[in-house]
Amino acid sequence: MSTIISCKNVSVKYDSGFAIKDISFNINQGDYICIVGENGSGKSTLMKTILGLIKPKEGNIEFTGLKQSEIGFIPQQTVVQRDFPTSVFEVVLSGCQNRHKFLPFYSKKDRETAKENIKRFSAEDFIHKSYRDLSGGQQQRVLLARALCATDKILLLDEPVTGLDPMMANELYSLLDTLNRQGITVIMISHDISSAVKHADKILHMRTSQVFWGKTEDYIKSEIGSFMIGGGENV
Repeated sequence: MSTIISCKNVSVKYDSGFAIKDISFNINQGDYICIVGENGSGKSTLMKTILGLIKPKEGNIEFTGLKQSEIGFIPQQTVVQRDFPTSVFEVVLSGCQNRHKFLPFYSKKDRETAKENIKRFSAEDFIHKSYRDLSGGQQQRVLLARALCATDKILLLDEPVTGLDPMMANELYSLLDTLNRQGITVIMISHDISSAVKHADKILHMRTSQVFWGKTEDYIKSEIGSFMIGGGENV
């Protein structure tokens, strides 16, 4: 598989010190990667750096056959975002903005794309409902549909199962598995080690610097992986 994103010795420094230090790994087309680590270990900072929201102090991130604007990002939802008073269709349609930043209107094709992605995630029954009235699982399906209006190549997700009950979380993981099998690259921050090793094919474990990077099967056998899994820890 071809490399689409290459992080080379990436470090980000704030006044209090390094948020991430000397991170190096490649993301290949079709990968399913979980980024794990304790709170404050730099996971979200790394994701924001990949998105171009933060500039590295050292190192660089290279894109091959992929534009930074073609990354579909699903952040952690705040209470305000969950209570957003607009229709499902409008939320999904807004994902098309990335495709034409300079046009002040949506095209007929944009609207068709939005409807196709709503159907893709079986959200037709609540297409005209207010986003705020949906369940947590339904909202995540809508956000996935929105992200795929922006890209059909790669998704970055920051703790997407936070606040979901186990059944809804399993449904979301199943959707991500399906998208990945269809060729979409998935990069996900997760506190849930047991689910990470079940679904991802590669693991990046961080403690500001990288503790482990490689295949999931090797992570399970590693010292840090066996400790986290064996101890039943979520990080």
